[in-house]
Amino acid sequence: MTDDVRNIVLGVLATGVSAALGWIARTYLWKRKLRRKQAFFGLPENSESLLVVNRDSATAEPAVHRFDVFALLELSALIKDCGAHVQVVTQDAAHQGFGERTEFCVGGPASNRRMVAHMAAMLPGVRVNVDPEPGPDRGAFQIGSERYRMDPGITEYVLLARLTVGERDETRPVFLFCGQRAITNQAATRYLARNHERLARKHGSNSFVLLLKVINSQAYGPDVVELVGDVTKSAQTPLPAPAPRKTHRAE
Repeated sequence: MTDDVRNIVLGVLATGVSAALGWIARTYLWKRKLRRKQAFFGLPENSESLLVVNRDSATAEPAVHRFDVFALLELSALIKDCGAHVQVVTQDAAHQGFGERTEFCVGGPASNRRMVAHMAAMLPGVRVNVDPEPGPDRGAFQIGSERYRMDPGITEYVLLARLTVGERDETRPVFLFCGQRAITNQAATRYLARNHERLARKHGSNSFVLLLKVINSQAYGPDVVELVGDVTKSAQTPLPAPAPRKTHRAE
């Protein structure tokens, strides 16, 4: 074997070894990233999850707003990426407790009974004005002592929460997307899809409640979202009972 042939063979072998090591390293990093994503969402391979669909509060018929449909599609993509399965149920047909399956619940309390139950059980520090009559406080959030009113199409708010009950490792989380309008629900799901790695690094497997502000949705849709803050402590601290109204009878 001449020196030239030997050099060619050694070069090919070195290239093959480098390619194999690169492939092994990329595969390891990809699998580690996938495991972290599965752990954050509580979605191991072939596990079951639940998508709870709200109804469009603007119609009398059982319908889903198109922005909520977009939100469900984004969540479905996340679930598929984790190699898990999903069952879609309506808000009045979800009859299960916490922790058995990862749950994604979309829609405010005006359109989602399941959200009402979750907030009463796990977010006692949050109240949402569900009065259908027009007014400055319609749809407003009260979180602790703070109140957040919406200016439709200009400034709107949405709660994004990851909640767990109990301390078992196998307990699955519940994700809540509670917005003042349907487009804010989609904004929250998109925020989660874009930022789940950062959220996982910061919060791990712990519960959190984030308040997001959707800015100028009439121009930018669900894309421009600002983090107002982590309101976990306020949201999980029960609000004082409202003072009873005094009634006066005519003399």
